[in-house]
Amino acid sequence: MLVSFVMEDNPPGYALADRLALTTPAQVRAIGHPLRTTVLQLLHERAATVTELAEAVGRPKSTVAHHVDVLAREGLVQVVRTRRVRAVEERFYGRTARMFFVSPEPAASGEAMPTDFNDFEVAARESAPAFAEGRLWGFIRHARISEEQASEFWQRMAALVEEFDHLPRAGETVYGFAVGVYPTDHPSLPAEEP
Repeated sequence: MLVSFVMEDNPPGYALADRLALTTPAQVRAIGHPLRTTVLQLLHERAATVTELAEAVGRPKSTVAHHVDVLAREGLVQVVRTRRVRAVEERFYGRTARMFFVSPEPAASGEAMPTDFNDFEVAARESAPAFAEGRLWGFIRHARISEEQASEFWQRMAALVEEFDHLPRAGETVYGFAVGVYPTDHPSLPAEEP
């Protein structure tokens, strides 16, 4: 599972790693919460304070602060700068990496990595209003192919995702982009007889 990139053409204004492998179940659970995923996506744009994040998502500051703390504890965000506002030091949080991915290696603790984070579930929920407004563009296709072909195709799709992530941030509308390859029990015809 990949969890978003930050564009080189639109840097966040602070140093961060290109990739970070999520190696603990707690890290995977941290990105599995929809609000925390939204916070990480917002930090694509720039570093932000908890107050700014709370305003952007329309949630109480205390709720957003809790979720930012979870992300910080798991090493996914960090304080990248501070500023003094009256008598309070305001913290700006930024991502620790341009891309997060779940490590293919088992967790060192032996604890199983969570498998309940489904990007398509999130995409289905997000895309429902666009569907209702007639603004959803989508395809679903099925093909009987080898695992190797599926892996090669996934690599090409990952390149397309990277291209999407490198688009300059402009416009008023945030668009979602969901891709995937997955095995199904979709019916298929037997091989044709010679």
